[in-house]
Amino acid sequence: QVQLVESGGGLVQPGKSLRLSCTASGFSLDNYAMGWFRRAPGNEREGLSCISSRDAIPWYADSVKGRFTISRDLAKNTMYLDMNKLEPNDTGNYYCATRLSLAYIRGSYFCGDEHRAQDRWGQGTQVTVSP
Repeated sequence: QVQLVESGGGLVQPGKSLRLSCTASGFSLDNYAMGWFRRAPGNEREGLSCISSRDAIPWYADSVKGRFTISRDLAKNTMYLDMNKLEPNDTGNYYCATRLSLAYIRGSYFCGDEHRAQDRWGQGTQVTVSP
């Protein structure tokens, strides 16, 4: 079965750090575009950080550039999002996603939600940044 499961969310104070995990089953993370998306209450879903399907070249949204880092552990078939210097505006439901296609997909394209490039989603994990 093809499945993505996020974990690691919770309540965290501003300025602190948090690591989110996305564990995949049924396919290898190494072969497909992957990314992290966030949906805050009342806001559109936005792509935060994505990696290309061939070279795993990362792309970051301006709002998280320099604070968030996307990475993979292929042995664990897991993708991570390391979030630093968290702000209240980082509050939201975080999702990981992929597209099971062998075509080359750039990270910037995959993170553009208007392209609807994603065809597999996790269930999401809630992150709340508050004192």
